[in-house]
Amino acid sequence: MRVIAWSQNLTAAACEPLDVALVTKDQLFREADYISIHLQLGTRNRGLVGAHELGLMKPTAYLINTSRGPIVDEAALIDVLRAGRIAGAGLDVFDVEPLPATHPLRSLTNTVVTPHQGYVVEENYAAFFAGAVRNIRAWLDGQTINELK
Repeated sequence: MRVIAWSQNLTAAACEPLDVALVTKDQLFREADYISIHLQLGTRNRGLVGAHELGLMKPTAYLINTSRGPIVDEAALIDVLRAGRIAGAGLDVFDVEPLPATHPLRSLTNTVVTPHQGYVVEENYAAFFAGAVRNIRAWLDGQTINELK
């Protein structure tokens, strides 16, 4: 698989050892079959993916957002999904959470939505709770684990 990436701060030097091609933002949206968003929400990226970017996507492409809802212009995304201008979307985050029962994203057949819990798999819970139990046992025994230095 050819992996391409764009970010406001990404450099070719950072991409090279990972065998990732640095492209422009427009190239990313034009060329990618799947676009997965991984950003923190801030003033620079609120609405970063809007009608322009979505309009560049192939009709066979998918948008995945598990970062923060407001990074993507939700109304523009609904428009392209309803019109079938992109193949679909996988969304774990929304402008309003929890996603209201009557929200249009809930009724689109080309969209998979999860309640901001896309990270939830049995292995994650097992590791999380096992760590919590270890910490409690250590505390009860007067020991410290994961001490900050």
